[in-house]
Amino acid sequence: MIDRRHIGHALPVFTVPVEAGRLRFFAKACGQADPVYTDEAAARDAGHPNLPVPPTFFFCLEMDAPDPAAMRTLLAIDYRRILHGEQHFRYHAMAHAGDRLRFEPRIADISDKKGGALEFVRRETRVSNQHGVLVAELTCVTVVRNG
Repeated sequence: MIDRRHIGHALPVFTVPVEAGRLRFFAKACGQADPVYTDEAAARDAGHPNLPVPPTFFFCLEMDAPDPAAMRTLLAIDYRRILHGEQHFRYHAMAHAGDRLRFEPRIADISDKKGGALEFVRRETRVSNQHGVLVAELTCVTVVRNG
């Protein structure tokens, strides 16, 4: 069983620059046809200072952490026994290419079901821009299958 004393543990904070090229690539990979996500002039015409960050792209940026496995390492979770349980986003402000986003992840909860056969680790991450404005709150639930 995962030690519940880790509930509330703050994981390392990190900052990620939002690059226009990555946003264009993500839009193409997702089949996004709206030029606001690929053409800076179209983005400006729509009232944005630069290409906007698509809603789920925060998940990609969060993987840019210096140690993406920090939570699994801390909790001694074998990655071969995990499933992606669920994911939620709460948006507060727009982010754009050129921003530097600060990610503050923490372990919000650890629970289990089926007598411990399944454990659930909920990670919550606050994302703010270079001006300290809260941009989004991310929630990701990792499911651990115990044997």
